[in-house]
Amino acid sequence: MNSSAHNNARETGTTGTLAFPVNPWLIAVAVIVPTFMEVLDTTIVSVSLPNIAGNLSASTSEATWAQTSYLISNAIVLPASAWFSSFFGRKRFFLACTAIFTFASVLCGMAPALGVLIVARILQGAGGGALQPLSQAILLESFPPARHGQALAVWGLGVVVAPVLGPVLGGWITDNYSWRLLFYMNLPVGLLALMLIQRFVSDPHYVQASKPRRIDVAGFVLLALWLATLQTVLDKGQDADWFSATWICWFTGISIVSFVALLIWELRIPDPIMDLRVFANRNFAVGTLLFTVMGVIFYSPQTLLPLFLQNLMGYNALQSGFAQAPRGIGIFIGMPIAGMLATRIESRRLIAGGMVLIAWAAWMMSNIDLEVAKSSFILSNVIQGFGLSLTFVPLAATAMGLLRKEQMGNAAGLFNLMRNLGASVGISLVTTMVARGAQAHQAILVAHVTPLDSTFRSELDTTQSALAQQVTAAQGQIMAPGVIYKSLLQQSNLLAYVDDFRWLTLMCFVSILLVFCLKQVSAQEGVSVH
Repeated sequence: MNSSAHNNARETGTTGTLAFPVNPWLIAVAVIVPTFMEVLDTTIVSVSLPNIAGNLSASTSEATWAQTSYLISNAIVLPASAWFSSFFGRKRFFLACTAIFTFASVLCGMAPALGVLIVARILQGAGGGALQPLSQAILLESFPPARHGQALAVWGLGVVVAPVLGPVLGGWITDNYSWRLLFYMNLPVGLLALMLIQRFVSDPHYVQASKPRRIDVAGFVLLALWLATLQTVLDKGQDADWFSATWICWFTGISIVSFVALLIWELRIPDPIMDLRVFANRNFAVGTLLFTVMGVIFYSPQTLLPLFLQNLMGYNALQSGFAQAPRGIGIFIGMPIAGMLATRIESRRLIAGGMVLIAWAAWMMSNIDLEVAKSSFILSNVIQGFGLSLTFVPLAATAMGLLRKEQMGNAAGLFNLMRNLGASVGISLVTTMVARGAQAHQAILVAHVTPLDSTFRSELDTTQSALAQQVTAAQGQIMAPGVIYKSLLQQSNLLAYVDDFRWLTLMCFVSILLVFCLKQVSAQEGVSVH
């Protein structure tokens, strides 16, 4: 290979098994296709759980294990992906994960019973868990530092748009065809991804030379135990009334003990399955904390808005999915802009500006009532999507900007794990706050439902008069208190949603303080600027 070709290959990070320089954008396509497919599957099935339950003769509560099992296995593999890459070879491991995910998707579509579906989803989650961090690490290594913003903007389109697109696409396919098609459609995409990875992705020399000397069995067991119990508690805690359930207390205790043991073990051995020493880098530590908060902020509205629209406004799954679609439009517009601005504007200013936009969108969503139109959510969702784009691209580039290339794979696994855990914590938190908040507001409002309250007496008379035009006056007098109480329950739930959106607004503004703890990273050199 001549000198210029060698330099080109070295710049794009393709000095591994390929004997020719590869355009980094071809590498980007190769790694983004399977990543988009995997992220899409985290949300596309959620709207189809009632259909899956009915088709497989199970309850909706039982069917949720198809989602929980996927998230658990996905979370376990995700932070260990760098270790597996070093042990088996990154390209080989990437191909294996894509093949496992594709094969498991077909098994999910063929599942004759819920138990088979859950086992197939565990296998699918295990195959898909490594795709996000591996693709991110490959992209950051393939592009020079000056183009990291552009690369992450393209990668972010797949990772951030997919969860927004999932409920809409899942609802439409389920309503018009079958929930099984949600899994079968991964087959052609997976086969395409395998061909692209085989053709364009290679292992850099430091991955080939970094095979661990021993297998960290204890670390993997502790990691699996911690994440499996934690994810189960977060997903099932509200249904079990949290710590009033004995098994929740046991699972929480096991999760805490295994987490502490994992930290001690991983910091003491020479070849850990997760290298936690990377958190000694201030940018990565602060950036990961912010990315965890981003998981809460991104996924919480995606949970709250469908619940509000379906439970209080009477929307079906597809209609509520379309109400959130403008967020994807905002992301689609914002990602390319964020990629261009990342080389022109200081990253901390971009991140802070994006957080302000997200806070503004959450505040707009907090001004809802029971007469709100679907169109009222368009602007707030577009603003939120645009703000997420401005935050996501520079945050990922800044958090990883001061790390060595050989640290990228391990760091990407931890980075994405914390985003996923933030999402799980956020979803559990907001659903619990809605349930508990509705009860609290109901207790306050009920105190005014008394004959001594002039507003209540006036509303009771008005309701009785309105009912008397449809039924007899006597029946109207009997029915009126029930109608008012139903309205009280609706208002209690509405106020709980309003509270949640306002808490998200406050969280965004508080998080801005962390932004200025980051060191600025030069786009040209990949070093800090003081």
